[in-house]
Amino acid sequence: MPLIRWTDPDFRVCRISFNTLLEIQLEAEKRGWATRWSSVDALRSQVGEADMLLQSLMREERGGDVHAYRCLVLFSTPGGRDAGGIAAVDVDPDRFEALERLDRDLEVRDAFIRVFSLAQGGISMISKK
Repeated sequence: MPLIRWTDPDFRVCRISFNTLLEIQLEAEKRGWATRWSSVDALRSQVGEADMLLQSLMREERGGDVHAYRCLVLFSTPGGRDAGGIAAVDVDPDRFEALERLDRDLEVRDAFIRVFSLAQGGISMISKK
């Protein structure tokens, strides 16, 4: 799976709803994709219902066509007012193309790239010295 660079035309950051993530999960289950939650119940137990951010990360190509996009989802946890998580999920190319982009401005894109990089590395509240 080739990585999607921030300069690639299919790099994007989108805001998605909890219901959209549920639909993505159900599509992934139907297609037998491994990069998803084990079930809708598992997703509901880990993901809060607030809107979340989705960033394209990789593309799976077969015969020159994109078969799926592997994306990162940055979400809040249920009941965790300020706690969140990040996970990967595979997204159907048609659905991916239909998602509304938030990253059209280059400065906004740079900020999103930094946020997702920090989230992947782990973010913790620290006490200042």
